[in-house]
Formats: sequence, C-alpha cells, structure tokens
Amino acid sequence: MRVMAILTSMNITTRIGLIAAGLLFTFSSFAADEPNKYQVTGQVVEVTDTSVIIQKGDEKWELARKKSLKGAASLKVGEKVTIYYHMVADEVIAKPTGKTGKSAKGAKAEKSANSQ
Repeated sequence: MRVMAILTSMNITTRIGLIAAGLLFTFSSFAADEPNKYQVTGQVVEVTDTSVIIQKGDEKWELARKKSLKGAASLKVGEKVTIYYHMVADEVIAKPTGKTGKSAKGAKAEKSANSQ
C-alpha cells in the first residue's frame, strides 16, 4: 500500500526512470554470464571446413569454425568480411605455486644433497 502511495505521488518521468533503471539492472545481470565477444574485419585468404584465415593489415588471423557457422557457405577468398568470435578455454593446467619459500635452484640443490 505504501509503495503504491509513493508511486502515485511521483510524476510520470520519475516513474519511467525507475522502471528503466530496474530493467537495465535485470538485463545487465543476464549478460554478465556470457563471455566477451569480439570482432575482426579483414580480407578472406583461405577457407577450409575447419577454419577461416583472414588478412588484417600485416597480420593473418586463423579462426576455427563450426559447421553451424552462420554465413559460412557464402565465404569467398578475396572478399572483405567481419567475423564475430569469443574466446573459450580448452584446457587448464595448474602449476604449483612453490609455497615452500625456496627457489627452484635451492630446491634442486637440496634434492640432490638428500639423494646422496
């Protein structure tokens, strides 16, 4: 009841602003779960079943492609394209952090001294 009284006393601009802010907050929380998306524009150098290579300035970009890639059927060597992509990790290998406080050289020396 109190909320309704507050809302009815506000002018229309304030109400619309509050609704817009609420919607923005809601939609931004959904978008935060997606990885960053990027784009690169250049000239197509080569097209295979598994990749697309484009020339951007002096650099060649090789991007893996899925069979379900939109617009892949019309890719032709020499045409200018914009490719939208995102980065995905395939594997993660954790390295020990060396919490013993010894340098690698000191640890090797200690290990060889212990083995003798």
